[in-house]
Amino acid sequence: MSNNPHIGSSLDDFLELERVGAEVNAVALKRVLAWQIEQAMVEKGLSKTEMAKAMKTSRAALNRLLDPLNTSVTLNTIERAARAIGKQLQLELVDAVRES
Repeated sequence: MSNNPHIGSSLDDFLELERVGAEVNAVALKRVLAWQIEQAMVEKGLSKTEMAKAMKTSRAALNRLLDPLNTSVTLNTIERAARAIGKQLQLELVDAVRES
C-alpha cells in the first residue's frame, strides 16, 4: 500500500489542500476568455490595432487582456472587448462543487 495521502483524492481536493485552487481556476478562466476573444477577432478579421481602437484602449491594454496568464483585468475592459467583437459579457455565481 502507498502512504501517499493524495491517492484517491480529486485534483480539486489537491489544489485546495495546496491553497492554489482559486489561482488555478482564475488562470484557467482567463485562458478560455483570452482564447474566445482572439477567435472572435480572427472571425471578424480584426487586427490588434483595430480591436484596441474599437475598445477605446491601447494595444498594451489589449495585450494584457489577451495574455492568458494575466488575471488582472477589469470587468470594464472585458465588457469593452465583448462589445467590440459583437458579444455580451455574462457572469454567473454558482454553488461551489464539493465532493464527498
